[in-house]
Amino acid sequence: MESMPELNPVVLVHGINDTGAVFNKMATYLRKEGWSVHTLDMIPNNGDVVLENLARQLAKYIATTFDPEQPIDIVGFSMGGIVSRYYIQRLGGINRVQKLITISSPHNGTVMAYASERPGCVQMRPDSLFLKDLNSDVMMLKQLNFTSIWTPYDLMIVPPQSSQMPLGNEVIIPALTHPWILTDIRTIKSVAEALLAPCS
Repeated sequence: MESMPELNPVVLVHGINDTGAVFNKMATYLRKEGWSVHTLDMIPNNGDVVLENLARQLAKYIATTFDPEQPIDIVGFSMGGIVSRYYIQRLGGINRVQKLITISSPHNGTVMAYASERPGCVQMRPDSLFLKDLNSDVMMLKQLNFTSIWTPYDLMIVPPQSSQMPLGNEVIIPALTHPWILTDIRTIKSVAEALLAPCS
């Protein structure tokens, strides 16, 4: 009989104007399947601070919650995927994160971010200096298992193809709205599959 793979703890990172509670359905499912699931509430959650600030909150949460030797996996929704990438690419997270799954994250920006002048929103505009910098060495993510899950019907991530990345795995879930993709059982099962994938 095959032994089950060792399951890393999973950290769920929410998006703008959300809290960790947005993951309740996914967290319940993953816990039933045997994962240790952790969520944090980043403050403020409305774009009032730059994303580097939120990434430092994520880094601190991880540093204080887990043993330094403990590898972890991260699931980031929307803005949370970008915050997670900054933690991984700029704050040393690359050394401990084994799997990163982003769900409807604006890796290449969203035109919806032009609706706000808040610093965190400005950083999520297409061609922002923040995203250009992050994407300049995106290939470092090849060191971990990366999956991008997105819906072509997203009206928050415009164009929806902004969630595409030049590496890793891609899962397209035809959820009808940005929030719905997070509670769609197809998304949740895709997250579980990605978390179970053997590390490359």
